[in-house]
Amino acid sequence: QVQLVESGGGLVQAGGSLRLSCAASGRTFSSYVMGWFRQAPGKEREFVAAISWNGGTTYYADSVKGRFTISRDNAKNTVYLQMNSLKPEDTAGYYCAGGRAGIGAVVAGRADYWGQGTQVTVSS
Repeated sequence: QVQLVESGGGLVQAGGSLRLSCAASGRTFSSYVMGWFRQAPGKEREFVAAISWNGGTTYYADSVKGRFTISRDNAKNTVYLQMNSLKPEDTAGYYCAGGRAGIGAVVAGRADYWGQGTQVTVSS
């Protein structure tokens, strides 16, 4: 079993930055593809970013490309999401996810493990 715990959410003004962290338990973290998703009230969950097990491949949703950066530190069992130039439409609960089926599966939302989420609110 892998447990994922997100942190770093909060309230920020438009144009500001936040860095989310997702700490994973277990010794197999480095073998998992990791991703970030978000869900706003009344909307479906949407993919934000994903990163391969070694950090060599990353994918981003078009809506965040150029503003958000996903990274990971396998020595610390942690994946990060650096969010810059935040917009009010980025307001959502942000969820960390991990899977072994490959980056395409995680991008499609077919992850093995999910965190409980951290709230990000961007004021205009």
